Amino acid sequence: MRGGKKVRIVAVEPAACPSLTRGQYAYDFGDTAHLTPLTKMHTLGSTFTPPGFHAGGLRYHGMAPLVSHIKQLGLIDAVAYHQTTCFEAGVLFARAEGILPAPEANHAVKGAIEEALKCKAEGKSRTILFNLCGHGHFDMQAYIDYFGGKLQDLNYDEAELAMALAGLPSVKETA
Repeated sequence: MRGGKKVRIVAVEPAACPSLTRGQYAYDFGDTAHLTPLTKMHTLGSTFTPPGFHAGGLRYHGMAPLVSHIKQLGLIDAVAYHQTTCFEAGVLFARAEGILPAPEANHAVKGAIEEALKCKAEGKSRTILFNLCGHGHFDMQAYIDYFGGKLQDLNYDEAELAMALAGLPSVKETA
């Protein structure tokens, strides 16, 4: 980190549950039952219920504390995409590379493709590295639903989000 930021890191998340791009950096419970210790993270509020969308592993109201902290410090950027464009990116990747990404990993694929398209538009050459964690072989139904036009791009309810954020625990921080 000395000498300025040399690498651009982009976290990609689902638009239906955008904790980094729309959440608050605050203390919150890590579970909906409010049994866990309070943790400082980007959160949509532990009472927030995202709309149903396919990438089940990405329907959590908060973001990991370390990821949240480096986002808060401005060391990473964050973007959110809808699930159908992420599946479209996953299918493109599968056709080009022969690897079928898991639905959650499709978000990283979409982010990498968008970064490559920016480079192309700017006429710049950059190294783009992304994390492909998981394959879709155990989630073929998601791809069947995608090709069948059954997946919908859902947005979170602004009123529900506001209500959940209003209910965040009040914590007095000391320096």
